[in-house]
Amino acid sequence: MSNKQEKCSGILMHPTSFPGKYGCGDLGKGAYQMIDLLKKYGQKILQILPLNPTGYGDSPYSSFSAFAGTPYIISFDILADKGYLTKDDLKLYPKELNNGNVNYGWMYIENFKMLRRAFENFKKMPKPATYDKFCEENGYWLNDYALFMAIKDSKGGQSWDLWEPELRLRKDLTKLSDKIKDDAEFYKFLQFEFDDQWMKFRKYANDNGIRIIGDAPIFVAYDSADVWSNQELFKLDPEGKPSVVTGVPPDYFSATGQLWGSPHYNWDKMKQTDFAWWKKRLKHLLRQVDTIRIDHFRGFEAAWEVKFGSENAINGQWVKAPGMELFESIKKELGEDKLKTSIIAEDLGIITKEVRKLRDAFDFPGMRIFEFAPFAKGKFTDDDGVVHDNSEAPYLPENYVYNSVAYPGTHDNDVIHGWFFAMNGIQQRQVLDYLGIAENVAWKPSCNELTLKIEEKLMKSDAKWTIFMIQDVMGLTSETKINTPGTCGIHNWSWRVTDKLLKEHTADFEKLAELTKASGR
Repeated sequence: MSNKQEKCSGILMHPTSFPGKYGCGDLGKGAYQMIDLLKKYGQKILQILPLNPTGYGDSPYSSFSAFAGTPYIISFDILADKGYLTKDDLKLYPKELNNGNVNYGWMYIENFKMLRRAFENFKKMPKPATYDKFCEENGYWLNDYALFMAIKDSKGGQSWDLWEPELRLRKDLTKLSDKIKDDAEFYKFLQFEFDDQWMKFRKYANDNGIRIIGDAPIFVAYDSADVWSNQELFKLDPEGKPSVVTGVPPDYFSATGQLWGSPHYNWDKMKQTDFAWWKKRLKHLLRQVDTIRIDHFRGFEAAWEVKFGSENAINGQWVKAPGMELFESIKKELGEDKLKTSIIAEDLGIITKEVRKLRDAFDFPGMRIFEFAPFAKGKFTDDDGVVHDNSEAPYLPENYVYNSVAYPGTHDNDVIHGWFFAMNGIQQRQVLDYLGIAENVAWKPSCNELTLKIEEKLMKSDAKWTIFMIQDVMGLTSETKINTPGTCGIHNWSWRVTDKLLKEHTADFEKLAELTKASGR
């Protein structure tokens, strides 16, 4: 297959943003509707954010588990089809929760009421033949996760570092109450249902020619089953507290850096197990998706380490990581060809020649972001201190290499509308001149010229894949962006699409299809 034949395009949209009627998008009718829409308009990729349960701040990048799936996208309609819920049960769901964006606070209450009702009915019925097999095959993470969540519930959601020593340090887990043990079974039931519904959805996507790109945060949340059950694999003190935490130094997104607060890996211990935890994690995710975008890939070469308790990420240091050894080990497990098609390296931020060497050693595609490109005439200095003419900038579409994935912006950027109108008049004119738009743009609600020109530029580039946030395809404004890095607010991770919105923007999808066909993608 030639490079041209391999080129394709797609949409970035998380399942919580799918059309749905129970608080957020789910794996019911709305999910299949989105696959049908992608196929109809010639798109071959659906990129999503992490599938894991959201933790504090509602971020999918800060989860209680790197293996578990979020219960919020379990379809209640499918549970009703299985007999675990009745039509009367479904009528109890508050209709106001389906008016507008995701309200995680209320969903935590109302959705779990429904899920617990389904679990009680599940216990009264014969178990599906696949249930015990699922629990056995996934026991290496599922048992600890279910127990972790059950104990957490019994303590009102308390972080595990506040539990009594016997539980915090896992000295004696044999004396847990029957209530906690039953609650652990509830969490196993949720994971079984998530897996059953997700795998059927993935099959439908693949059967319709749609590749799913998933997402793996490089680090895991401190308050997670992963850290609690594998304390030796992280830099913790004898009481289980982190000694150093993760983040990134000041950059494009934040003047004080980003303080993620996740504990750093104890790479020496990971090496002793031949990186077993990482291999299990990636193999588990590759069962769910076709390709994984690894967030903050540069952390495999060196990661920003900040003393625990710091207020921001300004004062930290780069600490080396064994990326070459890790991916060599994974390559032996998966095979070279499988590994090449399995990973996208999120290579944004400060990328040194050592990071590029790691990325290129395994032929991983990197990312190209149109919104990062310089549009004025002038010079720029790369991360290695070398001065170049702006025309050579790697984020300009004419400079994209084939082994890359191109975006106008990602979930961490503003939508095109917000990005453009945040500029001053001179900067706007430079963008318009670059795109060949003669007159100043008056933003239109559909089929606007600015978005179409950017889509066309990316489609015609050499990048293997071009991916557009669905908000950009529809020309929506800043209130629809999915995340503002470095903030923790009610607007993050909450945007949803509606059937009405999709119908209103049919012309935008038709234009996208025309550009896709014209570019040979």
